[in-house]
Amino acid sequence: MGEIIQFPSNGTDGQGYLATPPSGSGPGVVVIQEWWGLVDHIKDVCDRFALEGFTALAPDLYRGEVSREPDEAGKLMMAMALDRAAKDMSGAIDELVRRGSKNGVGVVGFCMGGGLALALACQRPDKVLAVAPFYGAVPWPNYQPDYSKITAKVRGHYAELDDWMTPEKARELEKTLTDLGKDARITIYPGTQHAFFNDTRPEVFNPQASQSAWKDTVDLFRTTLS
Repeated sequence: MGEIIQFPSNGTDGQGYLATPPSGSGPGVVVIQEWWGLVDHIKDVCDRFALEGFTALAPDLYRGEVSREPDEAGKLMMAMALDRAAKDMSGAIDELVRRGSKNGVGVVGFCMGGGLALALACQRPDKVLAVAPFYGAVPWPNYQPDYSKITAKVRGHYAELDDWMTPEKARELEKTLTDLGKDARITIYPGTQHAFFNDTRPEVFNPQASQSAWKDTVDLFRTTLS
């Protein structure tokens, strides 16, 4: 359904996977990858958003590199050029605005991408209207978002059995946001593990939690971006 496109990224060319709805246009959603890279699962998420009527763009933050091994994926994540990634994500927003999302966009991210989704909402409060981080944290000690800048609605989805972004950390994030007066709500799904939304990983995939989180995210974007 989708295709790899190039788009301007602060003087260079970013690239990403673009999926458009059958109607040809719809509200824009930026989809941010897990630490594996721009893999088929993330492309499928874009396709699913397109079937719901959105124009979805997943910027390729690793510029073509992908991994199927956790150790290698962790190395790619920690070695990622954060300045370039920030420019690529911002460029993806501008590309969706150019394609019709004049009022603003939604952002969803998974794992590493969940943390980056929150960072992007801080970076571009002018255009990010809603953000849905899935079990997301910001793993770079020197790259912490200024949450006071968020103007978007935040609806987070986290796992009870996650030992990376624990429920305690998720609640701390929610409290940080609400103490700042932000419209933020985090749901912790009982009995689920990190990456419970990734249906290419049967050892952690949870169909019931995934369906609930997906419906919540689609409803968030429909009500906020329309």
